[in-house]
Amino acid sequence: MNLKLTTTLTTRLPTQNGEFVLHYYQTNQDEKEHLALVKGDVTEQENVPVRVHSECLTGDVFGSRRCDCGEQLARAMQYVEKSGCGVVMYLRQEGRGIGLFHKLQAYNLQDNGLDTVDANLALGYLADEREYDVAAAILNDLNIRSVALLTNNPAKIEALQSLGINVVARLPLVVPSNDDNVDYLKTKATKMAHVFNN
Repeated sequence: MNLKLTTTLTTRLPTQNGEFVLHYYQTNQDEKEHLALVKGDVTEQENVPVRVHSECLTGDVFGSRRCDCGEQLARAMQYVEKSGCGVVMYLRQEGRGIGLFHKLQAYNLQDNGLDTVDANLALGYLADEREYDVAAAILNDLNIRSVALLTNNPAKIEALQSLGINVVARLPLVVPSNDDNVDYLKTKATKMAHVFNN
């Protein structure tokens, strides 16, 4: 079944990181709700700053120090606000696509010595099961010509390009490590080829 956006809605969303227009989406493939925070007029624009952010309840909502997700989300919103034009997308694919329950199981495996990749593998999942067809559909719905992707993950750029999105630049989104996530970030660099530099 080809993915199609089936439900859309927009509303104004003032936040502590700026004021955005929130775009709500559902698709014909599941009942998940995906969001895009849009700043300014992105229609037919080139080199639009875009963050494709996958849901991380523990980091985004509770401020978990086990990852860098919540800080990345906040910094992306701040960057787009300062730029005056851009998109921060929020995709509902928790735990690199394995869901909240299994992510929490992976946390326990990490506390027993496995890294974030091996924990997923031990649970029978891939290191990263995220997909970006929804992201591509949203970017096409917004009629963006090309994007500058706020990411440290080259695989995300490749995935979007394979879906026909014109990614013209990578904008690094690096946050300082802490005692609880330093090994997690090292694993992302060594096993998942994330780039942590400016």
